[in-house]
Amino acid sequence: MTTWSVIGSGVAGLAVASEMAARGEKVQVFDPAGAPGPHGCSWWAGGMLAPWCEFENAEEPVLRLGQGAIGWWTAHTRVQRRGTLVVANTRDLPDLRRFARRTQGFRGLKHDEIAVLEPDLHGYTAGLHFPDEAHLNPRQALQDLYRGLKEQGVVFHKKLAPSGLDNAIDCRGLHAREYLHDLRGVKGEMLVIRCPDVSLTRPVRLLHPRMPLYIVPRGDGIYMLGATMIESEDSSRITVRSMLELLSAAYALNPAFSEAEVLETGVDLRPAFPDNLPRIRRLGRTIYANGLYRHGYLLAPALAQGVADLALENKHSEMVDEDRA
Repeated sequence: MTTWSVIGSGVAGLAVASEMAARGEKVQVFDPAGAPGPHGCSWWAGGMLAPWCEFENAEEPVLRLGQGAIGWWTAHTRVQRRGTLVVANTRDLPDLRRFARRTQGFRGLKHDEIAVLEPDLHGYTAGLHFPDEAHLNPRQALQDLYRGLKEQGVVFHKKLAPSGLDNAIDCRGLHAREYLHDLRGVKGEMLVIRCPDVSLTRPVRLLHPRMPLYIVPRGDGIYMLGATMIESEDSSRITVRSMLELLSAAYALNPAFSEAEVLETGVDLRPAFPDNLPRIRRLGRTIYANGLYRHGYLLAPALAQGVADLALENKHSEMVDEDRA
């Protein structure tokens, strides 16, 4: 029986391994960093399954392919389906109208309707609710995929993959740039805070003039704030400017966030191709799956399905880069 070797255990690698195992294939995973943790950019994601909101500044495939993510993730981890709420301060209502023109799948809200959905949001006269969107806890999702694969007998090797492997699937993100020369890193910075004085039950996006903010509830008064998108490959630490912007935007959302406790700061480099869409390339004996950009959890299922289709059926999905494969 063929053994498929997945290289990398971030969200892309674990999703590919899960899809291959679900199709009855024998799989092993190589990653010298071991189990999922803070060393991987997938650990620091927002976990929003929000194809309609992302369509505001993304290409059409993000909307279309991302719609299958909720069902895929529901089969593997806990997914909360409470939609996404988008709001703007009064002076920024033109931005809200612009957001509405560029998206779909929402219901317009007035002040009292916003208060029904999220009583701790005050002073917003208009908003948009995307009821079919969802969110998950990225760290729990990674751990659930990891545990599920181990229960299926998938072997994890805490070491570099041997050179010259047959049937290898490389999902190493920026570590694969030796072979994917058009891959770049995009810096994202985020905060994890605790604020028991604010209760939000769904992801909220604030259309802020300097830095659009998303805030995702993690439960027990803990929230993820994010995220910057900077064309930089410095992943050493968060900048003072970014932290101030994120916290200022959270304060604009609800002044009670001024009393929040900062639990963690995170910086990652998201792998991206020039058009910010993922690619599947077959170079020699290796299939490369990469370029999830800011859409890791949203597009990882479609990427994994495309890899399995190519590996097992030689079926070329739209993610397969024909010019280079």
